[in-house]
Amino acid sequence: VLMNELRWFGKLLSPELTEVFVIVLSDLHYGNLYCSVKHFLRTVDFIKRKENCYVKLNGDLCESALRTSKGDIFKQVGTPQDQRDWVIENLMPIKDKILCVTTGNHENRIYNETGMDISKDIATALGAPYRPEGILFKLSFGGGNSSHAEKPFVFWSYITHGYGGARTKSAKAIKVERVGTWIPRCDFVAMSHDHVVNVAPDIDFVPDNRGTIDNNGFLNGAIVAHRKMLIKTNAYLKWGGYAEMGGFPPSDLTTPLIQLLTPKSELWDSYPDKARQTVKVVV
Repeated sequence: VLMNELRWFGKLLSPELTEVFVIVLSDLHYGNLYCSVKHFLRTVDFIKRKENCYVKLNGDLCESALRTSKGDIFKQVGTPQDQRDWVIENLMPIKDKILCVTTGNHENRIYNETGMDISKDIATALGAPYRPEGILFKLSFGGGNSSHAEKPFVFWSYITHGYGGARTKSAKAIKVERVGTWIPRCDFVAMSHDHVVNVAPDIDFVPDNRGTIDNNGFLNGAIVAHRKMLIKTNAYLKWGGYAEMGGFPPSDLTTPLIQLLTPKSELWDSYPDKARQTVKVVV
């Protein structure tokens, strides 16, 4: 098995839970002069206080400006090591709520120049599974799935930092839509990097393994529509500097809140659909 071959990670939470909230934290760019530490720490405090709220770290937490990269090494706050240490220190209060960690193109600057992986350092310090390219995650909780009291509800998700440049919302959103076709049957797919929030539902058609035999001995069965949410996440950079000079739009500083709901959730009746389980995103 290759070290970074795609494999899934997972966590089994309490059978008493009826709902779980997930936040994908990314693109803090700590060290950049335009980094909004206030908005980031406000989000961390929300995660700490919010019951049943968990977090996935999706890269570009550190600015990591180098002489050979874009960005201003003379104006960034601290060294890349200082930035890494600040991120670890300020995420430590929610250490037990961190599900997984990926890396971003900014941290990769360090890796490509030195072979040192500061995203791996962050994951190790916080005790979370790490895979730089992306993580497929299985989150299980609650009970009563398919009318079996002991059977938990299972939510699959995939996160990856993202790639390339784009200026319009549609060009940014198409990237996560592409990834969603490669990772089928996920309940949500989240991508970062582009600093603009976008949320859209998508549908996979999945054959139901159960079927009936007709008079000629052939099986036939139903096709199930499986709904997943495609999510582009926010950044914590105020507008100015490279973004303003390059003609990029302002970042959305508001963090999407992903709701994983079972029929026993108090929020279930807030929505008109009556699926077996559902994912909603509040932005």
